[in-house]
Amino acid sequence: MAEAVRMAVESAQAAGARRVTGLRLRVGILSGAVPEAMRFAWDVVIRDTLAAGARLEIESVPGLCWCADCRAEFECAEFFNECPRCHNVSGELRRGRELEIASVEMN
Repeated sequence: MAEAVRMAVESAQAAGARRVTGLRLRVGILSGAVPEAMRFAWDVVIRDTLAAGARLEIESVPGLCWCADCRAEFECAEFFNECPRCHNVSGELRRGRELEIASVEMN
């Protein structure tokens, strides 16, 4: 969270804004990040920064796997999953590891 706040504050400063009013993050369910822990840390890391008092929004990104055998995408909750169409195991994760800043609101 500290790095996300640092990046948001740097963006606000570069844009000539006085403060960060909101931060929206995209967090994949397979990223290893825990949204509850991120929310818990938020109030601590924004203290005494241009983001003090800003709101945090976390968008959860579901896992999406690809089956090369039947050329299908399917939702997944783990890194290796059985394709629901052909039942082969797929380890190609196309989405779900994201941990990124989607937007920074400032004024």
